[in-house]
Amino acid sequence: MGVKSVSWEADGIVIVGEVHLPEDAAKSPGLCICHGIPSGQPAEPSDTGYPGLAERFCRAGFVSLIFNFSGTGLSGGNFDMRGWTRDLRGAIDYLSACPQVDHSRIFLMGFSGGAAASAYVAAHDARVARLVLCACPAEFRRIALDKRTDFSIEHFRQIGLIRDEDFPPSAEHWADGFREVTPLEWIDKISPRPLLIIQGKDDDLVGEEQAWLLYQKAGEPKEIAIVEGAGHRLRRSDRAMDIALAWLLQP
Repeated sequence: MGVKSVSWEADGIVIVGEVHLPEDAAKSPGLCICHGIPSGQPAEPSDTGYPGLAERFCRAGFVSLIFNFSGTGLSGGNFDMRGWTRDLRGAIDYLSACPQVDHSRIFLMGFSGGAAASAYVAAHDARVARLVLCACPAEFRRIALDKRTDFSIEHFRQIGLIRDEDFPPSAEHWADGFREVTPLEWIDKISPRPLLIIQGKDDDLVGEEQAWLLYQKAGEPKEIAIVEGAGHRLRRSDRAMDIALAWLLQP
């Protein structure tokens, strides 16, 4: 297995990531793993993060791509939901051009805000053959209202996701990005490509009812898995990731 640093430009912003290549990577399925919106809290020392997750799926035979969305990690730019969909299209472009990837098997697996971006992009991009949504909000406004979560520009500026003083040019246009990308508006456009929704039973941010809203509106084929004992950070749940892996390995 090999790991290679990669980058691409999205509207002039450099997006940085890494690709994990199986030892026999001749025409393997490609999997793009999309992180959620960072909380600003430090990671636990034992947490291997998304590189550990990419390695896990790579060992199972996937060319696994992870990257930092704009405004996060080593990538440039500022946090913006529309911008995140642009970043993800660049990731799909990378997998589509990768000689080791079977281009008929490009899959997305997104977590929380990254799942929202994944649902939007999959609805608009037929290159996505399968989609896994983990802890995906049906509507951002439900989190803001029900959980009193701060989605303000000032909040994201304080935790370092909005870096430039003159960003965004329009606060109204920036806020409208959450409404435009909201998964409930796009989930029915993914059919007939297979969809798996994974939800933690103990998720304290995205309630179980949101997963069911998405499932009910989605077209076939679709599956849903409610994981007992799992919270919002489903990548830390072996059970949840076992479910995702088994589903992605289906013919």
